[in-house]
Amino acid sequence: NMLVDNEKVLNNIFSNVDMLIATHCEDEATIRTNMAAFQEKYGDNLSATHHPLIRNTEGCLISSTLASTLAKKHNTRLHILHISTAEEIALFTNKIPLAEKRITSEACVHHMYFTADDYSRLGNKIKCNPAIKAAHNRDAIRAAVIDGTIDIIATDHAPHTLEEKERPYSHAPAGLPLVQHALNIMLDMYQDGLFTLEQIVEKMCHTPAICFQIGNRGYIDEGYKADIAIIDPDLEFTVAPDNIAYKCGWSPLEGKIFKGKNVNTIVNGKIVYDYKTQLFRQGCGERLTFTR
Repeated sequence: NMLVDNEKVLNNIFSNVDMLIATHCEDEATIRTNMAAFQEKYGDNLSATHHPLIRNTEGCLISSTLASTLAKKHNTRLHILHISTAEEIALFTNKIPLAEKRITSEACVHHMYFTADDYSRLGNKIKCNPAIKAAHNRDAIRAAVIDGTIDIIATDHAPHTLEEKERPYSHAPAGLPLVQHALNIMLDMYQDGLFTLEQIVEKMCHTPAICFQIGNRGYIDEGYKADIAIIDPDLEFTVAPDNIAYKCGWSPLEGKIFKGKNVNTIVNGKIVYDYKTQLFRQGCGERLTFTR
């Protein structure tokens, strides 16, 4: 359990840590109160449709506001993970260059793609924390990523087994597998005219390297590590069990037809995936280095 919700302890952390603090912001007191109310009303009949009402906007905003307030008070370098509400966006700015920001933020692809309407179809498969919420939040997050208010696109990849996800709502773990198809989701938005390719590269490659001060990564340039995805923009494929690489063996995107296929993946200058030969090579990773 990585929860820290004691304000004295939080003040101590924010006043003494001289490196980036990354936070998952949800107020546990709010969530516990909401859960108790919904359990009293629905008993054992709770379902995933209740998830964004239990882990609601208020719970996210209270916690994100507290983290932002502490960071400003102590001039701490803060990064708030997986923003899921329109209201939280007001805590951030696009008025200064990324490298000068003391408070940055991240959006996950599932909060930019799914909405609360999808719970009736996918149930616990899209149960995650923070919860996927109503469509206006998704639309606001997309706009904030585009205009530079939100800095990074990420996945929060969590490959629970299908057996775990099929448990009753209260016992099903939160999180979903997305790292394999995160780029496909973004390319889908590119095809729909929501994002440019340059914006996708910036938010998924350049800005993570800048925010976390990762050395020699995030760009295609002389002296940088060759971490490259090569895409055939016209190749269509359907997400199906036989092409899912996750060890958990499932995806909430099964049946979805994507246009734009990753045909080669290069990690540290070595080809680790080839679509035509179905090459999967392991053991090519290297420890990250940091410039801070």
